[in-house]
Amino acid sequence: MIEHPSFHYLTETTSTNDDARDARYGHGELILAERQTAGRGQRGHKWSSGEGLNLTFSLVLEPRFLPASGQFLLSEAVSLALVDTLARFGIGARIKWTNDIYVGDRKIVGILLEHNLAGGALSRTIVGIGLNVNQTEFDPALPNPTSMRLLAGRAFDRDEVLRVLYERLMDRYAELERSGGEALQQAYRKALYRLDERQRFRDPASGAEFEAVIRGVRPAGDLLLEHADGTLRSYLFREVEFVIRR
Repeated sequence: MIEHPSFHYLTETTSTNDDARDARYGHGELILAERQTAGRGQRGHKWSSGEGLNLTFSLVLEPRFLPASGQFLLSEAVSLALVDTLARFGIGARIKWTNDIYVGDRKIVGILLEHNLAGGALSRTIVGIGLNVNQTEFDPALPNPTSMRLLAGRAFDRDEVLRVLYERLMDRYAELERSGGEALQQAYRKALYRLDERQRFRDPASGAEFEAVIRGVRPAGDLLLEHADGTLRSYLFREVEFVIRR
């Protein structure tokens, strides 16, 4: 793998997000593992990845300039960095709220952010990323996975992909620190999966399904949905789920 003073490589670990909690790792350092025995995704899901085929890592950030109320801006910056990276390799991707990366109706990246707070501000954030690079066969239990190789019809150099991705992550982070979140919010909205399209959703509490049109995302991260009667309602994470048919 590529040599970089901020990159730390592991053959196997339980979860790189757990490893990244170690205080010896500072801002901008990245912990990558070929195999995770307990990798985590959003909503408590397990993340699985073919050994030696993909990129599974955690990045340490120390966004002390961000109040806790602004943590979704960091999620937007990370999501946009993934979209930037895939575009560099000729793959057009979208952000499925909150921060899954999709190409068409298939998931190519999972992201998990875990925050620590100090005095009402973010002190340390662990950004866990799983990017499917060269995997072509997946667990049948996974609903809709894809990879860069499946989409482009060729294998990719993981070192090159990692280098570009790290650069874009740090660039988007610097943009957030330098100029605040307005431009990021606008870019995030434009990159939203199914923006201004009718989409089926599920209420996880009741199991009821409904259709609505995605109209955007509030600064705090609430999803804005226009219902059939024309009303605009906002939903927090875990209050609504996408229904995507296989």
